[in-house]
Amino acid sequence: MRGLVVGAAIIAGGRLLAAQRAAPPELAGGWEFPGGKVEPGETDEEALARECREELGVEVTIGRRVGEDWPLDNGYVMRVWTATITDGEPQALEHTDLRWLGEAELFDVPWLPADLAVVEAVRAHLKES
Repeated sequence: MRGLVVGAAIIAGGRLLAAQRAAPPELAGGWEFPGGKVEPGETDEEALARECREELGVEVTIGRRVGEDWPLDNGYVMRVWTATITDGEPQALEHTDLRWLGEAELFDVPWLPADLAVVEAVRAHLKES
């Protein structure tokens, strides 16, 4: 495995937080789960909490894992967890835009292909929030 990426399915009030990519050019404009690469020496959960601080300016509590390993086109795999914001208001610090999507709006944004399958898996978690 080349590398590991973690993603946060941040849920509040039955809505999912989606983030619009600013870069690189081939992914810019697509929507994704906030997150990023796991650095050496970090656990998946530590990396996810760090990425939420860096990208959104929020503290989160990590919930349940969503599915197994989700393969990415670049040889990486993505692992996604549900998450709840415990401090702060999400800000687009590294993204172009953020949107809260209810169940009926989940596919109103053009998700990146790698994230699309995960969105369907997250749908069940929206009902639990």
